[in-house]
Amino acid sequence: MTVEAQKSDETSEPDLVFTKTDLKDVVPHDNDPVVISMVTVGKKVHHVLVDQGSSADVMFWSTFNKLQLSPDQLRPYDGCFYGFAGDQVEVRGHVELRTTFTDDTASRTTNIKYLVVNASSAYNILLGRPALNGVGAVASSRHMKMKLPPLEGVVITLKSHQKEAKRSYENSLKT
Repeated sequence: MTVEAQKSDETSEPDLVFTKTDLKDVVPHDNDPVVISMVTVGKKVHHVLVDQGSSADVMFWSTFNKLQLSPDQLRPYDGCFYGFAGDQVEVRGHVELRTTFTDDTASRTTNIKYLVVNASSAYNILLGRPALNGVGAVASSRHMKMKLPPLEGVVITLKSHQKEAKRSYENSLKT
């Protein structure tokens, strides 16, 4: 690929910016996390934490079961995974699933490789840096939104479910 081709590819991607307009539906908060909904294996999954601090995309075992996925779909995972408190977490394996982000005006579907872990959580999925970087998503906790470029058309804006986010965060502190 030539340098000119790279530049044109980079400029064709729309800018992902947050403006004052993005704040209009946000209830003032201290530090609520960004918690969204998305679709995977054809089912809407709520309580998805956008976790820019996570080096993995994580699905919890309870969510894996609720989605009625077969353990046969799991592929072995040889590494270790450590939770927030530094304790080692049991990894059941990994699974790659088609996942769709939609704001009801536009959508984007991609394959995400989830580490399936056997641990309790107030969330169903932790969407980490691999998925966020893979789709070019940018999250803003101040604006309680995540934006990602579409393959064509307008920027996709996912709003955080702020009440749900606050409740899930408080529950995660108890866990």
